[in-house]
Formats: sequence, C-alpha cells, structure tokens
Amino acid sequence: MSDDTPSSKYTFRGNLISGFIVLGALLAGIAAIYTVTNYPRTDDAEVVANLIGMAPLVAGPVVELPVHDNDFVKKGSLLYKIDDRPYLYALQDALAAQERLEGEIENETRRIAAQESTVDVANAGRENALANKSRADDEIKVSEAAIAEANAALAQARADADYAVGNLHRIEPLLAKEFVTPDDVHRARSLAEAKTAAVEQAQANLGLAKAKLLAATAQKQEAVAQLVQTEAQVKESSQAVLVLAPLIAQRESRAAAVRLARYNYEQCSVVAPFDARVTNLTISEGEYAKVGQQLFTLIDTRTWWVLANFRETQIQQLQVGTPADIYLMANLHKKLHGSVESVGYGVTPDPDVVGRLSQGLPDVQRTLNWVRLASRYPVRIRITNPPAGGLRVGEVAIVGMHPGR
Repeated sequence: MSDDTPSSKYTFRGNLISGFIVLGALLAGIAAIYTVTNYPRTDDAEVVANLIGMAPLVAGPVVELPVHDNDFVKKGSLLYKIDDRPYLYALQDALAAQERLEGEIENETRRIAAQESTVDVANAGRENALANKSRADDEIKVSEAAIAEANAALAQARADADYAVGNLHRIEPLLAKEFVTPDDVHRARSLAEAKTAAVEQAQANLGLAKAKLLAATAQKQEAVAQLVQTEAQVKESSQAVLVLAPLIAQRESRAAAVRLARYNYEQCSVVAPFDARVTNLTISEGEYAKVGQQLFTLIDTRTWWVLANFRETQIQQLQVGTPADIYLMANLHKKLHGSVESVGYGVTPDPDVVGRLSQGLPDVQRTLNWVRLASRYPVRIRITNPPAGGLRVGEVAIVGMHPGR
C-alpha cells in the first residue's frame, strides 16, 4: 500500500497537468479563432498609389527633359517640353485669320450701313411714288369731273347758240316788212354771235379738261413706274444687307480654331499636376514624341494605400472606417496607421469551377487547385501617416484590422 501511494500521487499530478495543458491548448485555440475571426490580419497585401501615364497630346521632338527616372517633382515643375514652333505658327495663323474675318465684317458693316441708307432712300422714294400715284388718281377724278362739266356746258352752249342763230334767221326777214326794228335784229345778231363764241369757249374748256385728264393719266403711269422701280430697289437693298450673316456665322468657327491652336501650343510644355515621383522614363531629349505614346509614369505621392486581400470569412467585420495597423516588410519595426476606404464586392470567379467569364473584376489568385479555398477580396486601406520620404508601389505589407477600436 505504501508503494502505490506515491505512484497514485504522480498519476494524479500528471493527469492534472495534462488536463491543464489540454485546457490551455483549447483556450488558446479558441482565442486564436476569435482573434482571426474578429481581428483579421493578412500578409497578402501591397502598397499602391495612383499612377498616371504621361503621354503627350501633341507630337514633335522633345527639346527639354529636366527630369530623370525616379526623381521627385513638385507640383508645377516642368516635366518635358516639345518643340512648340509649329504650334506657335499655327496659333499666329489662326489669330491672323480671325483678324482678317473681323476686318471683313467691319468693311461689310460699313458697306451695309451705306446700303441701309440706300434702303431708307428707296423707302422714301417709294412713299413719294405712292403719294404721286395718289395725287394722280385724284387729278384724274377731278379731270373726269371737269370733262363731264365741260360736255354739259358745251351742250348748253350749243343749244343756246342754235336758238340764238335760229331767232336771228327768223327776225331778219321781218325787218324788210318793218315788223321788227333794226335794233331788234342787231341784238339778235349780237346774241347769236355771243352764243356761237360761247360754244367755242365750251369746246376749248372741254379740250383743256381732256388734256388735264391725259396729263393726270401720264402722271399716274409715271408714278406707277416709279413705284415699281423703288420697290425693286428696296428689295435689292434689303437682300444685300443679309450678306453680313454668313460672315458673322464664321466668327465662332475662327474663335474655335484660335482656341484649339492655343491649346495645342500650351500642351507643348507639360508640368507636374501634383507632387509626384517619376518612374519608367523611356525617352530622352531629341527623340520624337508621338501623340498618346507614354513617355513615363507619375506616382501620386499625396495619397498612399495598402491593398490587402482578406478571406471571405474575415471581411464580415470590415467596413469603411475600420482602423488598421500596417507593417512594411522593408521595416517591420515601424508601425503605420490606416483606415478602410472600401471593401471589395467582386473578384474573378475560379475558372476551374465556373469556367472563363468576361474580364472586369479583380483577379485574386488562389494558392491550391486540389483544395477548395475561400475566396479573397481586396480591401483598400488608406495610410494616414505615410513616411515623409514616401513609399514604394508594390511593397509587401502586413495588415492587422481592429474592428472594435
């Protein structure tokens, strides 16, 4: 019995220690699972920044290239300059064409002003012709009335003359028989002569009235002809005034040509749009730069991100604003801080499972083909305290998330 007592004590102690070890391992496993689930971390991350390919908008030989590969440039610094003489000449030609057009418009405006005066004169002439025609119509009416009155007066004068002559012929034979006195015959002869003269006067008045009618008719015809002529002049002058419209319509076209020429001229000298790092410089002074052919790339150093790929089982805790600790493999002793800007909602499906689909989604590679792995989604994390000297695109990073912080 005494020999078994120590052995039993050792067995109990060993079981107790083993139980503590198992319990510790279990707790450690639970803690690890909790940490991985609620505080995800990954070393599948890289530093990224906005990249801008600098490609010229105009073609020509490069005459100035003050930057070098991997240089840091400040906003507004000259990056390169293309020979601007052809574009300067094009701008000068466009400006000269614009000035010529303005000169033509000015000259045409003066000519049109004179034509407008002609139009005014023609309008005045037309009004005068209308007035003349109206007066001629009135005179014709007056002349026609005078002719009618003269015809009536002539008829009355002829009747009176016929009566007077007849009366003279009737009393002249009676003078020999002394039935009438010589005074009676003399009065009758005088009356007959007066009435005959009155007929001649009435005929003369009728002729004068007819002559006035002819004159008024001629005046009307002249007024109508003048009216037709002045209306033609008014129409011709009014059409001539419209000649200025096509020239004015060319103003915007010439102005657009000047703006385009000035734009091309200004694009010969290109400056940095922001603080940046020059990289992948593939041209030198003297080389001919082509439109759209990239010369080098600018890395925007104002903002830096880490693009971290997290498993689909981890991103449930991540949302915009979630804080993160970032360590760069180049310097694991320095901790950077960041916050989530966006969480990916799509990646390219595994072609071994669903086949090839159209492009347009991030392609996050899986590491094994014979084991079904969780998909990884890119999470963009903005670095809030980047180093003063900047970072390098593509640096490997280790990211730890703190959703509850």
